[in-house]
Amino acid sequence: MTTNENGLREGEIDIINNFTRRKLAPEEVFVFSLVLCDNEIDRDHERFSEDALKKLETLFCGVTGVTDHDPKAGNQTARIFSCRTEKVPGKKTSYGEDYVRLTARAYMPRTDGNSEFLMQLDSGIKKEVSVGCSVAKRICSICGCENGSCGHVRGRTYDGKLCYMTLDEPTDAYEWSFVAVPAQKGAGVIKSFKKGAVDTMDIEKRLFSGTAQSFTADELNILADNFRTLKEKAADGEAYRRKLEADISKQAAFALPQLKRDTLDFMTRKMSAVQLEDLCKALCAKAAKNVPLRPQLCAEDKKDNKKYNDYKNI
Repeated sequence: MTTNENGLREGEIDIINNFTRRKLAPEEVFVFSLVLCDNEIDRDHERFSEDALKKLETLFCGVTGVTDHDPKAGNQTARIFSCRTEKVPGKKTSYGEDYVRLTARAYMPRTDGNSEFLMQLDSGIKKEVSVGCSVAKRICSICGCENGSCGHVRGRTYDGKLCYMTLDEPTDAYEWSFVAVPAQKGAGVIKSFKKGAVDTMDIEKRLFSGTAQSFTADELNILADNFRTLKEKAADGEAYRRKLEADISKQAAFALPQLKRDTLDFMTRKMSAVQLEDLCKALCAKAAKNVPLRPQLCAEDKKDNKKYNDYKNI
């Protein structure tokens, strides 16, 4: 299909003018093609299903483009006016299916202020893109469970099979962006940031990406809230661990009186909370067998045998 010097194909100016306040002339716009996303497994070990790409074909039509996913009005660069999914003949994905990608046509006005940006597009400097959208389902490639409920870890191999998430049932597409390093090798995707809300998974992914990131005030507040919650849970966990260690020390005195305290402390320091619980239960059972039914009580305990009763009820 032929294009003019502005990248326009026949009939496209009429489609573009459906998005404008006044009718633009062909020489007033610059048009380019881009690949938004595809069904290949990306750097985050996620992929779009073919059905998801077809749904995004509709959702992305008319969506504006920005840079670095910064949703400021002054950061808008271009707008998509048409989208379509296409199969690349003879090309397969890494998992053996036909390679499918979502392509788009976008326009931007020709102005004195954006001439440098147009040069960056023509020269291939501005090339990689990423999309902002939300999906209803993330399906595990190992077991088929949805939205991470199974516990399988993306990127790990289970019995020779790579774990990744298939993204399905898109619910919204709200921006696409020029970026330096996209998640998808062919385009790049930021997939979980919901319009009108902040997605914690996306924030954490960016936080631990190993590259410089910028966060909005809302995102920083979410990070701060999560940090406070983690600190509270950690404090609760430490208190519970200290109680387990104290119980283990008490039971070991009855169950394994020959075991030195230093040895016991060395063992428990390396154990998880679950392992400490198992050890405490085992020592309780052992201690119950070792302690006589009517133990010899000291003078103080004869007055009040509450300590022994507490021990039996552990």
